[in-house]
Amino acid sequence: MGWLGKVVGGTIGFALGGPLGAVAGAAFGHAFDKSDEEYLTSGGRIPLSEGEEEQLTFFVATFSMLAKLTKADGRISDEEIKSIEQFMLHDLNLDPQGRRVATEIFQAATRSPEPFSNFAAQFYNHFSYRIQMLEMMVDILIRVSLADGRMSENEEKLIREAVRIFNFSDDIYRKLKSKYVDDSDTYYSVLGIDATASNDLIKQQYRKLVREFHPDTIASKGLPEEFTKFAEDKFREIQEAYEKIRKERGLN
Repeated sequence: MGWLGKVVGGTIGFALGGPLGAVAGAAFGHAFDKSDEEYLTSGGRIPLSEGEEEQLTFFVATFSMLAKLTKADGRISDEEIKSIEQFMLHDLNLDPQGRRVATEIFQAATRSPEPFSNFAAQFYNHFSYRIQMLEMMVDILIRVSLADGRMSENEEKLIREAVRIFNFSDDIYRKLKSKYVDDSDTYYSVLGIDATASNDLIKQQYRKLVREFHPDTIASKGLPEEFTKFAEDKFREIQEAYEKIRKERGLN
């Protein structure tokens, strides 16, 4: 997260605007220790590049939406807190400073009066032309909501709200969700197709996903390195799913 060392509360709020900017300003206003502040203020404020602002938007949106998701039932349970911590540590490999900042964003979002839909809408407005980013966000929401073994009605309501805002069909949502809640046809679900799909369609979809989630493609989109790892895991998952189907069907 190269952008993390460049920002202070006022700069972030101005850079992002909207509900995400308000959360970021509140979070980063006290997210640095004294040594960080001395470093930042000694040379003046350094503006964020376009790529860094996109990285920041993805990071802030993720933990803001997760905050609203875990609060959907009126309280944030210990299991949900643990699932967020596990997500930070194991899925994103955040270092201590990154986890501290993510926690600040999460807590600021829980206090924010803005509804989940406003965070989702701002995220969509920023990444509407990058379907893999939108799919990754839905994947993250589903994964965390199921960390305690079940998805509550209120959690699913919010996730479906994000699906609607992202202009995804119910079919896309079911395929993303089935990867975690239904072992049947899992490999086909990873590729976003049905088990009845033709061999040609399977190959076509596989090539499409490989292009979209190839590490070089994701890196060029300016994602933070922590989310790049998450995307790389998905890339490997796509390859493994196709290999299973290929062997099962005897594809060349």
